[in-house]
This record gives sequence, C-alpha cells and structure tokens, in this order.
Amino acid sequence: MRNDGFFKRAVIIGAVGWMTVFAFVPNILVFLASFCATSTENFIEPAATLRNYARLMDRTHLDILLGSLRLSGLVTAICLLTAYPFASILARARKPVRNTLLLLVVIPFWTNSLVRTYAMTAMLNSSGIVNNVLLSLGLIDAPLAMMYTPGAVVLGLTYTLLPFMILPLYAALERLDRRYLEAARDLGASPWRAFWRVVVPLTMPGIVSGCMLVFLPAIGMFYVSDVLGGAKAMLLGNFIRDQFLTTRDWPLGAAASVTLTALMGLMLLLYWKSAARLGREAS
Repeated sequence: MRNDGFFKRAVIIGAVGWMTVFAFVPNILVFLASFCATSTENFIEPAATLRNYARLMDRTHLDILLGSLRLSGLVTAICLLTAYPFASILARARKPVRNTLLLLVVIPFWTNSLVRTYAMTAMLNSSGIVNNVLLSLGLIDAPLAMMYTPGAVVLGLTYTLLPFMILPLYAALERLDRRYLEAARDLGASPWRAFWRVVVPLTMPGIVSGCMLVFLPAIGMFYVSDVLGGAKAMLLGNFIRDQFLTTRDWPLGAAASVTLTALMGLMLLLYWKSAARLGREAS
C-alpha cells in the first residue's frame, strides 16, 4: 500500500513537473516576450509595450489574420457539412459496419500528417492521378492547375482534419436518446424541423468541440500551405514561423502566438457555455 501511494505521488509530481517545465513556463515566456522590443543586436529587448499587438493591426498583418480566419472557417464548414451525415450514419449502423467505418476514420492517424500532405501532391500535380484519370476519361483536354492554389490548401486541410470533426460528432450522436425524436414526430414535427429543434441542440457540444478541433489547427498548419499552396495562401502559422525563424522578430511572433492562444481560450469558453446550457436544459 505504501508503494502504491508513493507511485501515485511520483506520477502526479512527474506530470505536474513536466507540464510546468515544457508547457506553462514556455507559454509564460512567450507572453512576456510579446510585450518586449527587438533590435539588431538582440532578438528581445526588455520593455513594456503594446506595440507588437498594435503592429498586428497593420493592414498587411491584419490581412494575414483575417485571411487565416476565413480559410479556417471555410475548412471548418466543409468538415462539418461532410462529417455530420457520415457521423449520423455511423451512429446508427450495425456494430460490424460501425467498427469497420471507425477503423477507416482512424487509419489516417497511423501516418504522419506531413507525409499524407506530401502524398497529396502525387494526386494534385499536373501529372498526378487526378489529372491522368480526367484526361483518360476525356473530361479535360489539358492538365488542370490544382497545385499551389488556395483550393489545394483547403482540400489538404480538409483531408487532414476531417477525422477530428467526425469523432466528436459520432460521440454526441451515439449518445443521443432516440425517444426525443419519436416524441417530436408524435407531436407533428417534420423530419427537418425535428433535426433543427431536437438533434442539433442536443449534439451542440459535439459540434462545438469538432469545430474547435478543426478551426484552431487549420490556422497553424503552415506545412500544408507550404507544400500544397506554395506559401501563396499564408496562414497565421506561417506568419508566426517566419517571425521566429526568418525575420527574427520574436516579439511580434510572440504577440501573434498569444493572439492565437486567446482565440483558443475563446473557443473553449464557447464549448463550456454550450455544454453548461445543454446540462441546464436537460435538467
């Protein structure tokens, strides 16, 4: 028993220490760096200024931020519209079929997302699989220019992040009590009205968590933009990487990182409020 207690304390202390050293302290340092200045001699000069956050509101930087939000929002919407019907079918399928479909959803996690992104170039380039199939079918006369376009970035992000939308939606739909739908039909509600008034509110935590798991990574996946978009569709992640590794403007990169973290906190608050609201309505 004493050994068990020592082991539990050691695990807790180790986990807390690991999170403190490799998560909490680095985030505090980034937060402090966002209020510093930079110079030709040093990456960071001690200061207490909001200039870096003000610089993010410059026309060029603001365009990058708004463009990232629009692109991530589009990817999130596509994933939601694609994943919701699939998750609904998955939740109602027989167990053998459900297990097979879940395996197909999880299989992409077995391969690194960067490797999968490079694999997409074999499909989208001018001599790739898609163009060869379209040419062989006679649907096009010349190869389509699909690589290094915003559409290729959207497709790559959707392909990478779709499982992160499917799994939370499946969990929410699988727990849905079908008696609510039966009651709605007994009261004369059409299938469409029952979906909007019953299914959507009851699965809102899954919708919000899925959107959060797609939207936030989509902003920061700079390698997808580099590989498939040729860095033409710059995301906020590309901007932060360039500030730290290319232009060496660490305070501005730190300010952008803090802004992205604040956006994550806002989405977590939205998820918490939706879950709390659902809990109050259920009680």
